[in-house]
Amino acid sequence: MRASATLLLSLILLAACSQAPVQPVPAPAAPPLPAHPLVKIETNLGDMVVQLDTARAPLTVAEFLQHAQAHKYDNTSFYRIVPGFVIQAGDFSADYQPLPEEKSIPNESGNGLSNLRGTIALAREADPHTGSYVFYLNLVDNHKLDPRPDRWGYAVFGQVVEGLDVMDKIAASPTHHLVTSHQDEFTDAPVTPVTIEKVVVLPAEAPAQP
Repeated sequence: MRASATLLLSLILLAACSQAPVQPVPAPAAPPLPAHPLVKIETNLGDMVVQLDTARAPLTVAEFLQHAQAHKYDNTSFYRIVPGFVIQAGDFSADYQPLPEEKSIPNESGNGLSNLRGTIALAREADPHTGSYVFYLNLVDNHKLDPRPDRWGYAVFGQVVEGLDVMDKIAASPTHHLVTSHQDEFTDAPVTPVTIEKVVVLPAEAPAQP
């Protein structure tokens, strides 16, 4: 009798264990972004190295790195060249085919970084929170693009640390009026395409040994 009761109790416990919910194993946390990651923008006119500022623009930097690592910028172009203002890239392929839209991110223009010569910033539409992956490089100090108390600005998230001469070379490209097969119209498209061959996230430097 005691043996039967023990067997019955064992079966009940086994059934209870089999029905117990299985706790999911938490996914490992993503490693924090480096404070100042470096990316290399490789173009058919030369390369530029850009240092990003994670502390000042964490959302924008994370978004840009994600698209770079997904090769979204490969074989795109600097399709808008406005001397004395900006060169813009990100949402058209080298042959002016529009790229798929991406989700927008909150505007980080109030981060204390200014649209100075050589900085990289996030382009957007009139709505302040429509920036995503389209970016531009400031050819001059463009303080008019910074935020003011009465309006949003354009979020700066890094600066060119190598290749300013390449930026200026791109800016010197002759431009013309262009209407694409998709009826996108540009008044400042380069006559000869300025291709972004790829954007490479450079490996973080190892800390110095004591």
